[in-house]
Amino acid sequence: MNYKFKVLIISSTILNLQLKFENFTTMTIKELKTIDEMLEHLSVMQELYPTLNPTQYHEMLSDMIPNNYGQIAVFTEGKCVGISGYWIGTKLWCGKYLELDNVIISEKYRSKGIGKILSDYLENKAHLNNCTIQVLDAYTSNFKAHRFYYNQGFSPKGFHFVKIIDKNGIR
Repeated sequence: MNYKFKVLIISSTILNLQLKFENFTTMTIKELKTIDEMLEHLSVMQELYPTLNPTQYHEMLSDMIPNNYGQIAVFTEGKCVGISGYWIGTKLWCGKYLELDNVIISEKYRSKGIGKILSDYLENKAHLNNCTIQVLDAYTSNFKAHRFYYNQGFSPKGFHFVKIIDKNGIR
């Protein structure tokens, strides 16, 4: 699907952006600010984490939001079809950064430009927040994601090593 737009954030108060596609489908980008707003779209998050329940999600969001976690979502016809979490932080090696976290597009809506919408929006958010880089993790076996992120200008910088302390806490 072809679309013509460039997400430009003029101020940090812009929370909604509507995009018109060639087939006249309107998509809306919304920043989800509260736990209740994020919980409303648990079903999209469950496409990646099917066993995640509302209580667990609420507890995790309660820990995450005070630590610079946010979410954006794409809606069409009032339905959430894509969501991405993000973190804004600072590290010694790069300064301020924006990390994409759990970018999920509902299966029926994949390959329709929604990932690009989320990626562009978050890139502009990184600029607005004076970040020097964007980062993300993608599972080594997720080759479609690798191709997508390469096409968005991402490249691998190193390895993300993991040492499991409690295997029961991993989804």
